[in-house]
Amino acid sequence: MKFRVTIFLVILVLAVFLAGMLLGPVNISPVNAVKAVLGEENELVKLVLIEIRLPRVILSLAIGASLGLSGAALQGLLQNPLAEPALLGAGPAAAFGAVLAFYFGWSDLTALVLPLSGIGAALFATTLVWALAGGRGKPETIILAGVAISSIAGSLTACALNFAPNPFAATEIIFWMMGSLADRSIEHVLLSLPFMIVGWMLLFSVRGPLDALALGAETASSLGINMKSVSFRVIFGTAIAVGAATAVAGVVGFVGLAVPHILRPFVGHRPGALLIASALGGAVMLGIADVVVRVVSVGSELKLGVLTSIIGFPLFLALILKLRSS
Repeated sequence: MKFRVTIFLVILVLAVFLAGMLLGPVNISPVNAVKAVLGEENELVKLVLIEIRLPRVILSLAIGASLGLSGAALQGLLQNPLAEPALLGAGPAAAFGAVLAFYFGWSDLTALVLPLSGIGAALFATTLVWALAGGRGKPETIILAGVAISSIAGSLTACALNFAPNPFAATEIIFWMMGSLADRSIEHVLLSLPFMIVGWMLLFSVRGPLDALALGAETASSLGINMKSVSFRVIFGTAIAVGAATAVAGVVGFVGLAVPHILRPFVGHRPGALLIASALGGAVMLGIADVVVRVVSVGSELKLGVLTSIIGFPLFLALILKLRSS
């Protein structure tokens, strides 16, 4: 069953990748796309495919995978179905780091300043969470520390907006915080993707321990699981992956919370098995959302974070009704 689910999700990821390359304000047929890659089509089509759409599709899939994977790992570690990346402060801190780049004008120096600021802030915030939690890995202390750091990061972001030097700066910050992949280039991919891959490696390394943890912390410890090491890998894996994702795309909500909930029944409720499924499911969800915001024309492009929030509400409403009827 789990193998079939994985294969199905891989097929969906490939389908979303193709849709992202071919669909947009100007649709490109598969034949013309192949000709462009082979150099047999005009340069404009090749430019749209390689320079504009390819980086955006790669980022949408990678960011979705980072959010889905991080959400599943945190829910398994904290034994809390409501856990999500923002709980550790990585997302809000990355947003604040990027807002600082806007506020002080650093983002005008080079396009790479924005993601670097977000990644650095996320790592700093997660280090604080780890320090406040005492490195013991207890779920309640991690949650409390994460909530405290998230609250501080959110307040500082609001403060930056309050004292924005001019209305244009405030508008730029607000639009960025809504989440978007517009105008992202291959430079953003080359900078953020290595960080996300490192985060994925840390998170995938706890597949076995998370399955053992489902039996209880004491049982996991008796099986030789080092809970401090597991907590460290999940917390910093989430910080690196989500920090890089948020720094590039802005704030994108609901993916890390909703995707594990949707896929959990299909993997036998095993936290370890849920990691791969959630990574693929997150890539599918955000990839589809990015195609939708490009195809649907409402005057200006709908922000990615806004759409994922809209999608997230009916999903959770359905889950609530299902739980009430069970």
